[in-house]
Amino acid sequence: MNKMTWWFDMMLWKRVLLGLVLGVIFGLAVAEIMDEASGTELLLQVKVVGDLFVQTIRLLIIPLIFFTLVAGVLALGSPSKLGSIGLKTLFLYLITTFFANVIGLSMGTIFRPGEGVDLGSAIPKTLDGGGTFLERMTEIVTKNPFEKLLQADPTHLTLSVLLLLAGYYFAFKARDKGPRSILFMVLLTLGIAMASLDILMVILISICFGIGVLFSGPLARPVTSFFELASDLVLKVTTIMMELAPFGVFGLIAYVAGTSGIEVFKSILILAIAVYLGCFLHMFIAYGGLIKLVLKFPLIKFFRGIVGAQMVAYSTSSSSATLPVTIAHVTENFGVSKSIAGSVLPLGSTINMDGTAMYLGIVALFTAQVFGYALEPYHYIMIAVTAAMVSVGAAGIPSASLFLLTPMLAVFGVSDAHVALIVGFIWPFDRLLDMMRTVTNVTGDAAVSVAVAKWEGELDESVFPGAAVR
Repeated sequence: MNKMTWWFDMMLWKRVLLGLVLGVIFGLAVAEIMDEASGTELLLQVKVVGDLFVQTIRLLIIPLIFFTLVAGVLALGSPSKLGSIGLKTLFLYLITTFFANVIGLSMGTIFRPGEGVDLGSAIPKTLDGGGTFLERMTEIVTKNPFEKLLQADPTHLTLSVLLLLAGYYFAFKARDKGPRSILFMVLLTLGIAMASLDILMVILISICFGIGVLFSGPLARPVTSFFELASDLVLKVTTIMMELAPFGVFGLIAYVAGTSGIEVFKSILILAIAVYLGCFLHMFIAYGGLIKLVLKFPLIKFFRGIVGAQMVAYSTSSSSATLPVTIAHVTENFGVSKSIAGSVLPLGSTINMDGTAMYLGIVALFTAQVFGYALEPYHYIMIAVTAAMVSVGAAGIPSASLFLLTPMLAVFGVSDAHVALIVGFIWPFDRLLDMMRTVTNVTGDAAVSVAVAKWEGELDESVFPGAAVR
């Protein structure tokens, strides 16, 4: 009997959670037992496992979005239905962002994390990059989609080959071993090669391509059949890659725990409590209310069904890197159709940044309290509106929120010098706060996809709340 059977018999989310807990214990133990230089060197070596996992998942993002989104559009059968899904999705994201703003400003007002904070030891730090939503859209047309491939990075090329081998295995294991499987391999190769392309552009291309095929009528049936097969195959490849998640989470969280540790929280304990509590409240009030009160589904089952994606989000601090995991969880654990998951979730990973919007509100009040800026009632409204608007421009990568502080704090006239001090103070431990913000964003993506699927009749309710969670 295989000695590893117990491992694979364990639900994936439990394995991911185990990896996270063991990673924290290992990281803290290394920091306690070893000297700083040796400990950091060891943790960097362990972190390589996590980095490889994240890079592998990122390579899959482009082909995954393209295949599933095109297949999803074709499954709808009508461009008008796609418009209905888009409007409902945007409406829900706007509503949840409103709650995030209210909760964030409430946490900043109640806890007053900036009172008594001394920034004397903070090293001023400025950030280049980021940009608004429009600036990011402009960058799309000027960005080289084959950037990573042209760099000929050995790790990138090695992981690409492994993914292509997995795709080759499933393609030619499929019942159709003809041209469709070969075409799948060609497109999968192209998608992995274009892994540096912006997700927004992939979403736009996929939707336009799908709509074009829909208007082709009966002539498009072979294309529809191909994308149904391709979406199934790329999800199978993703499922295989997700078996590496517990080890990747272990490596990433061990590094964070070992290099940041618990000590770092002492200087910003109140700010950390405000952010974490705000995120928990938002998940239970906004998303929990949507699931329990609006959809009438069991709340505990929802959070159990998404915990695996939450763990990956917590360790990677990237909603984009977590996207394949989120898609797999909502389709397998909740019964969300591929058409809804393939359209709602990629959009959510780009524009649904509730955790970021909440965080920016808290940091804005933190800054005002540290430097003594007097805020009028209208300032709170401006902070909430600005946080909601600039959060849409946040990339789904670690610490992206810090790039947005300059336009955010300009709402009540914070000087550049004060902004640099705040960024310098927050920077060392922002990763620990960003991890929780990402969990919030991913949870929101899952909740909205379930709601849209329910309203569109694209939810298999024999799976949620009926079937057991994998």
